[in-house]
Amino acid sequence: MKQFFEILGFAKNYRNNVIQNILFNFLTSLFSLFSFAAIAPFLAILFKTIDQNVVKPEKFVLSSQGLLNQMNYFLSTYVAENGSEAALLLFCGVIIFMFLLKNATTYFATYHLAKVRSGVVRDIRKAIYNKVLQLPMSFFTTERKGNILSKSTNDIQEIEKSILGALEMVFRDPPKFFLYLITLFIMSWKLTLFVIILLPISGFLISRIAKSLKRKAKRGQSKLGDVLTLLEETLSGIRIIKAFNAESEIGGKFNKENDTHFRINTKIQRRQALASPLSEFMGAILISLILWFGGRMVLSPEPTLTGEFFITFIVIFSQLISPAKSFSTAFFKIQKGAASLDRIKELLQEDLKVKEVENPKTLNDFRQTIEFKNVNFKYDQELVLKNVNLKINKGEMVALVGPSGGGKSTLADMLPRFYDPTDGEILIDGENLKDLKIEDIRNQMGIVTQESILFNDSVFNNITLGSDETREEPVIEAAKIANAHEFITQTKNGYNSKVGERGGKLSGGQRQRLSIARAVFKNPPILILDEATSALDTESEKQVQEALDNLMENRTTLVIAHRLSTIQHADKIVVIENGEIVQVGKHDELVTQEGVYKKLFDLQSFA
Repeated sequence: MKQFFEILGFAKNYRNNVIQNILFNFLTSLFSLFSFAAIAPFLAILFKTIDQNVVKPEKFVLSSQGLLNQMNYFLSTYVAENGSEAALLLFCGVIIFMFLLKNATTYFATYHLAKVRSGVVRDIRKAIYNKVLQLPMSFFTTERKGNILSKSTNDIQEIEKSILGALEMVFRDPPKFFLYLITLFIMSWKLTLFVIILLPISGFLISRIAKSLKRKAKRGQSKLGDVLTLLEETLSGIRIIKAFNAESEIGGKFNKENDTHFRINTKIQRRQALASPLSEFMGAILISLILWFGGRMVLSPEPTLTGEFFITFIVIFSQLISPAKSFSTAFFKIQKGAASLDRIKELLQEDLKVKEVENPKTLNDFRQTIEFKNVNFKYDQELVLKNVNLKINKGEMVALVGPSGGGKSTLADMLPRFYDPTDGEILIDGENLKDLKIEDIRNQMGIVTQESILFNDSVFNNITLGSDETREEPVIEAAKIANAHEFITQTKNGYNSKVGERGGKLSGGQRQRLSIARAVFKNPPILILDEATSALDTESEKQVQEALDNLMENRTTLVIAHRLSTIQHADKIVVIENGEIVQVGKHDELVTQEGVYKKLFDLQSFA
């Protein structure tokens, strides 16, 4: 039940709706109770068991006999004055009116709960999305995308269906249950006590089955994450799958995971299906025992319960079975939804790793130097960067080169704090990055990655990402510098044209030029270019490289490059191999030295 109270924590934002829901549920239970309580006088009229000579009770006593005395006095008076048929009509009218009130309050209770259910789902989805935006890059290198998607969709859906469905029962049924129970105690405490002794037995049986349901449900949701991961990979790599005739291989993997999920899900649904019939069967046993025990009380030589009250007791108790059954169904639902909530909590409680200090310092501009001091970085216990010491002065172009997997991109990613060093520190103008506001750090930087990242939005919005700019002039200027203006104007809607999912409507070169235009538009003092021209054709590369050369003037630029021809004029070339800086110098110096740089240069010159 801990998970249920955690969901209630989300519902605190809708306190007024919860209170009104509980209030209307209480009124529903009250009107429902009055409707069924009217059965006793109805039966008394129908079977003509009313004593015409009954005298008015001296005082009201809250007991079955006291209620019976009051009812008999009222009925005998009314029947004497108006006749039995009029009394019968009166109680039929009372029952209709009570059911009208009951259904009206039921609607208003549901009306207020609708906002709670929808609001909690919205808030959980929002919390997940905000957490995903805050998580460090290292999280996404290990976590499967399909698992995140599963938590954001199916797990939330399961919580809405299960725990929030149970929430409705918990708000609706306890008032009804306890009102009916109190009424039964007033009618006959002995018979009610007999019922209460029997109830825990059915509760024990139901709880045993429900606990195993949670384990199965968690495994099922996890397996669904595997299925969605495979689906996401298939959609991303469909071109390669078709090119290598791998449909059967990939399809076989998907079918295997999908069949496993099918088997787990079937077991879950079969076990969940036990809730209703099991509780109903236990209810039938209880009714039979009550008929036996209560019948003896009516038929005894000195009856402690009248026939009308016993039938009314049975009717009211039968209504008690419904909320009791709801409790068992709610318990099953909560256990099933708890697995999904646990999975969502794993994501929400994920360590951010890259955290902002409580009162960070502001960084308004970059003035002098960037310095890496004794920086080490571990990734999954593997040392990726080892004792890196590097100083970059303002206005310098520094190139990172070396074999693939050496740690160049990791080193560059530390500058905007996508990762934090395991040891050592990174300083901007003498201030540790960890002491600065993350937003301020990233405001100083423009990044163009090797893979062009575009969003399914207009060209204009992709270039102005993160900005409130609405004017076209600066956007057009940035596009011209990135050699993108010409192809943009040739599209149907120009700068308002949609680029498609991941920029799918554009060629690779066009996507890369838009990414460069985005960095140009931001006009930051620090540029990070990760193979920024790698996707361009020869002519476009030359034009964009010239534009970048102009853009890099009087700016600090960190360039990651495999093609050494693009960085020969760098102020400083840093050669990284196996996470260590092995050479530092200018191009002319490094080609004359025996080492990694000369080997790379000779290989590319030969090619």
